[in-house]
Amino acid sequence: MEQAHRPKPVLLAVDDDADDRAKIEHELYDRYGRSYRIVCEASAEAGMSTLEKLRAAGEEVAVVLADLWMPKMTGPEFLAHVRRIFPTAKRALLVTWGDPSVREPIVRSMPLGQIDYYVVKPRRSPDERFHGIIAQFLSEWAQAHRPTLQAIRVVDERWSARSHKIRNICERQSIPYAFYAADSKEGQELLAQLGLRSSRLPVVMLLNGQVLVDPSDTEIVDASGLTIDPERQVFDVVIVGAGPAGLAAAVYAASEGLSTMVLEGEAIGGQAGTSSLIRNYLGFPWGVGGAELAAQAHRQAWLFGANVYPMRHATELRRRGEELLVILSDGKEVTGRVVIVATGASYRRLGVSSLEALVGTGVFYGAAVSEAKAMEGQEVYVVGGANSAGQAAMHLSKYASRVTLVVRGSSLSASMSSYLIREIETAENIEVRQRTLIIGGGGEGRLERLVLKDFISGRTETVPAAALFVFIGAEPRTGWLPEEIECDEKGFIVTGQDLLLNGQPPQGWPLARAPLPLESSMPGIFAVGDVRHGSVKRVASAVGEGSIAIQMVHDYLATLKLGIRS
Repeated sequence: MEQAHRPKPVLLAVDDDADDRAKIEHELYDRYGRSYRIVCEASAEAGMSTLEKLRAAGEEVAVVLADLWMPKMTGPEFLAHVRRIFPTAKRALLVTWGDPSVREPIVRSMPLGQIDYYVVKPRRSPDERFHGIIAQFLSEWAQAHRPTLQAIRVVDERWSARSHKIRNICERQSIPYAFYAADSKEGQELLAQLGLRSSRLPVVMLLNGQVLVDPSDTEIVDASGLTIDPERQVFDVVIVGAGPAGLAAAVYAASEGLSTMVLEGEAIGGQAGTSSLIRNYLGFPWGVGGAELAAQAHRQAWLFGANVYPMRHATELRRRGEELLVILSDGKEVTGRVVIVATGASYRRLGVSSLEALVGTGVFYGAAVSEAKAMEGQEVYVVGGANSAGQAAMHLSKYASRVTLVVRGSSLSASMSSYLIREIETAENIEVRQRTLIIGGGGEGRLERLVLKDFISGRTETVPAAALFVFIGAEPRTGWLPEEIECDEKGFIVTGQDLLLNGQPPQGWPLARAPLPLESSMPGIFAVGDVRHGSVKRVASAVGEGSIAIQMVHDYLATLKLGIRS
């Protein structure tokens, strides 16, 4: 239900060189003029005045480009101001090809979050290198602010745990959706059109006209067309978990001719899928959203022939002769010659009863991406000291009036990347409270306040809070595994060399050979990613383990063909 006659979003460029500005304006207007309002200014002062007028008029700004070397104000300084005025606009420096002086300001300003990237000024028309970056910026901005497709429409109470869960599912499964509060004019009109004014909530409407009343998570995903029942139940490789490690394993297994099934109990992408922007992943110089990275990996695995079965938990794993049987939460059984466990880890619970009662109604585990827009103008808190918490704080700062990052330790440097620390330090609406615990909170029907405790002084303080986003620690999802699989004291799966004691395989190991790298204490079952003991908790390392595991799978299958069992 789009608003009628919405003004075109603005694409603003600022450059004091008249010739360069004319070329930029021509390229922008010629390619994007039908859908965007192109505005070009000759100075930083004029650009700032224009932005203030746009903000006062309530208009949207999609992309801002600024010349690196403007008089009175450099491009990074100008774009840092833009971030405060229009925090969701994409921001890029305009640079001249071959200028040796551009590297230092770009390298300095990107880690501080002053710019998203840079673009070389167009020299001819059309300049497709120039347009490649602008088009990518516009695509990312439009995906968040002007979605072209609404695969489903949801009507529910704004501050209900169920509506939060549905929004989170849609975001993480890359299902385009629109949400309408049940008490809003639009929500009431939709319910009236369907004759469901007094219906149970939530109500979910699909493109094909199907209407679901109070559906389960599985029903929503299945109705969206994401679930394809496999024609077969026996596979070479069954992968449990579709985070980065599981998806990488699926891509390499399927591309190498192994019949592959991927099971995922929650959302494609795992914990990494909740990251708003992963900036240090190889090959994405201005960063990539966790959900987008997961969606691309999912498509890649699908194109190679892997089967992905979402919203089904693995509940049991046992050996049946030479094969391994995985039993799912919907009662189905899947058999594999090899099983790769890539279930990752979930955020540890706070353990504060008054806050646990408000999960989904102001207290969120992860979910910063799906809930960020609802935080506009509000004061929110993020608890955690690792990259996931830092990324959430930065993303929320685009919408919330103030973000407070609560950290148990005395420094962020022990567990957070330096580029994120620098961004947080320079963000004007983010405060870091170190050596602090969250010990309580509450509200009428939703979170309204938190109780903080200073670790050193013991002093407590009650503060207003519209939301709390929790990113603390990790608990492996291994409770469903059989006792034969050895785990460490925290529940992470022990593999490979770590299973050996004085160079010998663990007690009960049935084979003459030692466990393969990444192989568990149960032959033919491998563990990759965050669920594995000793893993490096980074997306890139999880992807690496997932790909390496397939070589181990080939080695294991070769021993079966040769009849090498003992």
